[in-house]
Amino acid sequence: MRKFTAGSLALCLGLACLSAIAQNATPQPSPKPSTPPAAGAPASAVPARPGDVDTVEHIIAAVYDVISGPAGPRDWDRFRSLYYPGARMVPSRRDDKGAINARIFTPDEYATRSQDFFSKEGFFENAVANRVEAWDHIAHVWSTYESRHAKGEKPFARGINSFQLFHDGNRWWILTVYWESEDASHPLSEKYLK
Repeated sequence: MRKFTAGSLALCLGLACLSAIAQNATPQPSPKPSTPPAAGAPASAVPARPGDVDTVEHIIAAVYDVISGPAGPRDWDRFRSLYYPGARMVPSRRDDKGAINARIFTPDEYATRSQDFFSKEGFFENAVANRVEAWDHIAHVWSTYESRHAKGEKPFARGINSFQLFHDGNRWWILTVYWESEDASHPLSEKYLK
């Protein structure tokens, strides 16, 4: 028969008590995630229009619609309502020496920087062709765009917008828009115009 010392007996009793407490503890439910406010906006901000965020196609159309129009202000609350908190907008370009670079903006920074231009110039951007890949709660849209100063004019710019999107179970959100405009030495391929 094995002898127990007072210390080993206390250790065994302590472990038994901890085990009993763990087995009888009531599990606490995990907090449910709430739908976050639009990027950079307070919780009381105007919510997204349901028809803007119910499908991938609608949220992409809303992005183009909200930045397009004659010279003047844009509906920046609607714009912000499309973007998930922490979303990024990333234009890339070649400079006059051929170096390629990218800049990263928040939707708020984009709105602030763009409003001066939109106040003076008409700007109408539309999708020419969209390629959508989606699975479960993620989606990617490769969207060929054309930009004009007025409807019906010849485009002054064309390029690709690469959208990454997230569905939270209730609606679609834009996580990233990364784009590049074509230039004379790097025109769009015909396959992206269909």
